[in-house]
Amino acid sequence: MFVGRTGLLLSAALLLWQTPAWAQKKYDPGASDTEVKLGQTMPYSGPVSAMGTIGRAEAAYFAKINQEGGIRGRKITLLSLDDSYSPPKTVEQTRRLVEQEGVLMIYGSLGTAHNSAIHKYLNSKRIPQLFIATSGLKWDDPKNFPWTMALPPNQRADTSLYVRHLQKVRPNAKIAILFQNDDFGKDYVRAFREGLGARADRMIVAQASYEVTDPTADSQIVALQASGADTLLTFASPKFAAMTIRKIYDIGWKPLHFLAYSSASVKSVLQPAGLDKATGLVSAAFLKDPSDPQWSKDGAIQDYLAFMRKYYAEGDPTEYFNVMGYMWAQALVNLLDRCADDLTRANIMKQAASMNGISLPTLLPGITLQTSANDFAPIEQMQLMRFDGKSWIRLEN
Repeated sequence: MFVGRTGLLLSAALLLWQTPAWAQKKYDPGASDTEVKLGQTMPYSGPVSAMGTIGRAEAAYFAKINQEGGIRGRKITLLSLDDSYSPPKTVEQTRRLVEQEGVLMIYGSLGTAHNSAIHKYLNSKRIPQLFIATSGLKWDDPKNFPWTMALPPNQRADTSLYVRHLQKVRPNAKIAILFQNDDFGKDYVRAFREGLGARADRMIVAQASYEVTDPTADSQIVALQASGADTLLTFASPKFAAMTIRKIYDIGWKPLHFLAYSSASVKSVLQPAGLDKATGLVSAAFLKDPSDPQWSKDGAIQDYLAFMRKYYAEGDPTEYFNVMGYMWAQALVNLLDRCADDLTRANIMKQAASMNGISLPTLLPGITLQTSANDFAPIEQMQLMRFDGKSWIRLEN
């Protein structure tokens, strides 16, 4: 049957009208039919190099996804550069990733001061600074920084649990605080003081800070003990957390000791400090710990251990930081899958800001990812833990 030119045009128009909107592929630089290119900085050297394993675990997980066919046929390329835990180097490496490598986003970069150094730069260029590995309070600010979102709980999540626990077990505590002298440590002090409210000035009897370049914080710990404090909060990176635990034990001080959750790794912190010296520590968690016997038969941990054996055999499967990298990568894979064929930077942030109860396998039961256009804090739930000399034991929150 002959169809005239008008009929052909009408048929074409009808076909176009019937094509679903999701079938229209949209890309920004760094994305294509075959690839999604990500950039990040990690401290593979420097004072917190133990945390560099997070980036290696993420890369291994993406290798797994690529081997299985990628995300909707697209392979993930992760360009993970060493910044030695130095903010100026973070800036240098991030500019290289954006301006020379043409990445779609900056994903999972580690460090509060380090992400602060690139915060305005990335937002001015409208490039996602997504699922960054830092617990700073400033990242939950979609009004002023709509291109930035952290993934881990911020300082209010665990300090609120510490305040509640103190109310139960030591309501008249004399509190000392050791903190890292940067945004990471200062935000912890601020969040804890906010949690105490009007009682803060009465209960906090001493504070001391350290620089990440200091050889130790021994003199600060001795000074805090001399204040008469019976409770200590340590808001420190892993290296200084381990040294603090050892020093407290060596000088015979026995405070009720709270430790920032980001430094609660049994493998990287408590073992170097000495498990016997760490007994009684209180912290918080949002992930299952593969070294904890209670998860030995858990399906999610068994899957994680199988992944480590196959894709990251040189990594330590009991290292908590590796579970973090594993979960971080799963969170991004989930988000990229929800982006479908609209891999524009705007849609990436739209999807990141519309997570509704997303459950990832290694999150503790009851903890999910939840965001909105006005809430850029994906994880706000944690569980209080006490170390018994072998593993972290859950406390009633």
